[in-house]
Amino acid sequence: MIGIIDYGMGNLGSVSNALEHLGHASEVLTDPAQVDRYERLILPGVGSFARAMGNIESRGWRPAIDASVKGNRPLLGICLGMQLLFDRGEEHGDTKGLGLIPGDVLLMQPPKDFRLPHVGWNSLIYARRHALFAGVKEHVDVYFVHSYHCATRDDADVIARFDHGGQFVATVARGCVAGMQYHPEKSQPAGLRMLDNFATWEGT
Repeated sequence: MIGIIDYGMGNLGSVSNALEHLGHASEVLTDPAQVDRYERLILPGVGSFARAMGNIESRGWRPAIDASVKGNRPLLGICLGMQLLFDRGEEHGDTKGLGLIPGDVLLMQPPKDFRLPHVGWNSLIYARRHALFAGVKEHVDVYFVHSYHCATRDDADVIARFDHGGQFVATVARGCVAGMQYHPEKSQPAGLRMLDNFATWEGT
């Protein structure tokens, strides 16, 4: 069973519907005490880093997420949810993140002829093969909506990048923790395959 964390800023419906379409049982979690019942977690998100972390802290999600990760249960962050996995973010003020992947979340600064926010389809550039990409061809297009990007401290955590006037991190994985800056639930067959892969991923 997959738990989808509701901290007040998640794109819950589309993720839940995608998992149902794939035949994977999931439930939206509204109480951190529920986390222990689930084999894996998804942390979605839409909005600002500072507000999201405020909600996570005030609603008591951090200890539950930390305990789940320490128990080697896979965790997937999607869009803002991926950004929250990092040490800190600068959106709306310097804010401490979950600290599960070393790095910072910074405003993208592409050349002037590249639009910001970065919205729409863009191709993945694999840094290395990973179980989350099983059955997904290289350079596949996925759907992005964001203005901030994740700057990792360790290149080994990066499994895919994208180009928007320069290369930025698209997908990360460290132990049982993974993140996708794009929306797999909105990325047609390729994105659904990645969600399907996460549903059986053992976190290594």
